[in-house]
Amino acid sequence: MAAPLHILGILVIALAVQFIGGRAIMRAMRKIADAPLVPGRKRSLNRQKERAATTGSLLRSILIGIVWLIATAMILSEFGFNLGPILASASVLGVALGLGAQTLVRDVLAGIFMLIEDQYGVGDEIEALDVLGVVESVGLRITSIRAKDGALWYLRNGEILKIGNRSQHHN
Repeated sequence: MAAPLHILGILVIALAVQFIGGRAIMRAMRKIADAPLVPGRKRSLNRQKERAATTGSLLRSILIGIVWLIATAMILSEFGFNLGPILASASVLGVALGLGAQTLVRDVLAGIFMLIEDQYGVGDEIEALDVLGVVESVGLRITSIRAKDGALWYLRNGEILKIGNRSQHHN
């Protein structure tokens, strides 16, 4: 009878941590979005808000993944599963996936650094990988660019080694 109560407690705590953590992340991102981080004429409040929203979404996704991974492990232990072999198998599987998903990891890391460095944003006219157009969306893995001929190009962030931003004029 104690196991169902423990499982219910684990689920309630996981939902509470997800809710409270998500609200804390979004509150922090709203403060960052409105803070004068870049003073002067170069400051673009819209771009800063977009970057804060993207970063907040990333942090919330990481929080949700970690919370539910821990909750699942705790629930499995309540059912009497021995987690030692599962964790050992998961680590071997993690190494195999890590080796196989190198391009995915490279794309995501490039996307994170691109956001941090504010290389380009939605609405900027850029040239990347022989594509000239306006950025329609920026994600951690993919950037989509609308070319002048109407074609929508999806570029993996890890593939973009050189970029020209025609919207960031030199003053």
